[in-house]
Amino acid sequence: METPRPVYISKVRIVRERGPIRQAYLPVEPQPVIFGTHGPVREHYGTAPGQYPEHATTLDYVVAAAAG
Repeated sequence: METPRPVYISKVRIVRERGPIRQAYLPVEPQPVIFGTHGPVREHYGTAPGQYPEHATTLDYVVAAAAG
């Protein structure tokens, strides 16, 4: 039996900017997607309000992808 080959391999690059702020370079997207923290997630990780700009978390994107 032949091993199946992947149909698609996503090539993504993540760059940590500072603290929880990361840029994700995704296929076909001309601009990076910015990840960070906000609200209860920010509090969980112990960063002060206003310490970093608030952005959607990676978890927010995973939930959106699964719901879509």
